Amino acid sequence: MKALIPAAGMGTRFLPATIAVPKEMLPIVNKPVIQYIVEEGCGSGADEVIIINSHDKPAIEAHFSQHDALAQTLESKGKHDLAASVQEVEALPVTFAY
Repeated sequence: MKALIPAAGMGTRFLPATIAVPKEMLPIVNKPVIQYIVEEGCGSGADEVIIINSHDKPAIEAHFSQHDALAQTLESKGKHDLAASVQEVEALPVTFAY
C-alpha cells in the first residue's frame, strides 16, 4: 500500500513563518511535522510514502535524504542517540513526485 501526502502548497495560512521555511518543515517538539505524517503513514501499513512536492521546497527532500557524514560525525562524538535518529529518518520509505 502507498500513502500520498500533498505538500506542494505555498503555506500562506502560516505566513510569515513560511516565508523561508516550508510549512511541512515547521517543527513540533523535535522534528518537522512532515516526519510525523510519514511515520504515521508507515505505521498504518504503507510500504511507501509518496510526497507530492514542489521544486520550490528542496528542504523537504533534503530532510529524507542520506546524511552519512552527519551520522558519522555524531557517532565519532559519542552522540549515538542523535546518529540513530538521523539514520531512522533516512530509512523511511519516502519518494517524491512533482
